[in-house]
Amino acid sequence: MNEETNRRQRWQARYEAAEGEPQPARVLRELGFLLPREGRALDLACGRGGNALLMAAQGLAVSAWDYAPAAVEDLERRAEAQNLALRPEVRDVVAEPPAPMQFDVIAVSYFLERELAPAIGAALRPGGLLFYETFIRDAVGEHGPSNPAFRLARNELLHLFADLQVVDYREHGRVGDLTQGLRDVAWLVAQKAA
Repeated sequence: MNEETNRRQRWQARYEAAEGEPQPARVLRELGFLLPREGRALDLACGRGGNALLMAAQGLAVSAWDYAPAAVEDLERRAEAQNLALRPEVRDVVAEPPAPMQFDVIAVSYFLERELAPAIGAALRPGGLLFYETFIRDAVGEHGPSNPAFRLARNELLHLFADLQVVDYREHGRVGDLTQGLRDVAWLVAQKAA
């Protein structure tokens, strides 16, 4: 059994065992007021689809991609039960990234594949927004991956999407009172030039 198959099986098992309601990333919970009133959105590497459900509830037509069938099937059931305009799809986003100029909004949370950054930026339509939140190396807690390759270096998110215009960026790292602020993750909301 190869490494890719093992990884797939781990994620499948994780989503099969998941309980409770999927939650959107904090960046979307706090800055969801920036979402457009209509348009096409993508929850890339959606997991259980908390971002997708929030965006669809806001009136966006949402595609949600993940390579774990258990996650996609669960999201499909939730979307149908809530009568949301949401299309979940089993898809390896690394092997098949989004095509250029397809989306008004792209949300990515707790997924980091640096080589996809140009494709993600290109997939936005002019004026489109990127909501991105993931783990940083300069963390306070122990949440997230233990491998630093799957964590952002300081300000790395800004550099990965340097072609987009920053709307909001937060990365508090280990500065100041560690009991307050946005710790363990960075977030970026950025817009493609119109």
